[in-house]
Amino acid sequence: MTDAQAMLIMTTVDGDDAAARLATRLIEQQQAACVQQVEIRSRYRWQGEARCEGEILLLVKTSATAAAAAMETIQAHHPYDVPEIVALPIVAGSAAYLEWLAREAPGPAPA
Repeated sequence: MTDAQAMLIMTTVDGDDAAARLATRLIEQQQAACVQQVEIRSRYRWQGEARCEGEILLLVKTSATAAAAAMETIQAHHPYDVPEIVALPIVAGSAAYLEWLAREAPGPAPA
């Protein structure tokens, strides 16, 4: 995926309940160290129609080793037909924060 040791995954959902379910699942499965929920308004085109809807943006902070599993979980449990799932490498940051993130979201155990 990248040489970065940490990743930021972004996805949007249609409300607080979906956001809470997805964020809780990611945290409990140790696929994310932190998930922030931000209320936003999205303008987009869907099925030939321009739309403007309120959504919840989830900012999922995870390790590079857990990112693939986190994206699979998001895909499997997302309420949208075509969810936004975008992963960006975190190439720099506070050393203490990045160490905490790696500890809290270790990713899948080796087979």
